[in-house]
Amino acid sequence: MEMPVYLFTGFLDAGKTKFIQETLEDPRFYDGERTLVILCEEGETEYEPSKFPSENVFFHTIDEKENLTKKELLGFQKKYRMQRVLIEYNGMWELNILYENLPDNWLIYQEMMFVHAGTFSVYNANMRNLMADKLRTAETVIFNRVKQGANLMQYHKEVRTFSRSAGIIYEYENGEIEYDEIEDPLPFDIEADIIEIEDRDFAIWYRDLMEETDKYNGKKVRFKGIIAKDSAMPQNVYAIGRHIMTCCAEDISFGALIMIYNGQNEFSTRDWALTCSQIRVEYNEIYKSKGPVLYAESLDAALAPEQELATFY
Repeated sequence: MEMPVYLFTGFLDAGKTKFIQETLEDPRFYDGERTLVILCEEGETEYEPSKFPSENVFFHTIDEKENLTKKELLGFQKKYRMQRVLIEYNGMWELNILYENLPDNWLIYQEMMFVHAGTFSVYNANMRNLMADKLRTAETVIFNRVKQGANLMQYHKEVRTFSRSAGIIYEYENGEIEYDEIEDPLPFDIEADIIEIEDRDFAIWYRDLMEETDKYNGKKVRFKGIIAKDSAMPQNVYAIGRHIMTCCAEDISFGALIMIYNGQNEFSTRDWALTCSQIRVEYNEIYKSKGPVLYAESLDAALAPEQELATFY
């Protein structure tokens, strides 16, 4: 039987406790179901069980990340016999600690991140890895205590650096709510006969391709990348891509695509090349799943771009 998990992330004083309290007070969400609230940090705000029917709400604190284990969570299930779980997660803990220890039947139904607008820039500058860790997977990001007249673009851009799909909500100091409707036009023309990807736009294009793969099926694209060739690959199969930095040096990864090339030019690992390829979304053994496969119509040697590392600007 599935165990619904509602995950609330953010740093101290971000507003997680307040939101969970209000959620438990709302009869549309809580109508007496056995509910376990797991607290992964001691916040400044305390819960007030007297404001909701609390006989079936249980609180358990895990104050050390070493104690967040699958065995511990399965023990909760036996002890509390809950029907769902709410987790107030510690912003200083990486999310993979939770993901790797969730019991198999515990499924995250919703993940929301809360951000204190007044301290956002400080956390983002000094703990960018941890900020990025939460922004990548959040379905909704709520900036609270936003000042009237604030430049919302600064918040919008940071969220979009890590996620193009997350909903963004701004809650002003007076309680007014505004939903983010800022458009994010892609810096290339997806309807062109050949989609031209400038060197500086590779990271944005690659992320969009991975998030909305099907819309690229059958499209032609031209871009510059690094060749990678493994001895186990068939002679006409290559990988091509760029090293992408999402937020900092520790976060660099190789964003690669499988490419079929039947031409005469020869390439080795670490060679730079310019390709014009048709994208076909299909199963590939190297991916072990369906994914974007490039069928190269041309592949020519190229000089490395001025900035070899692809970024989100």
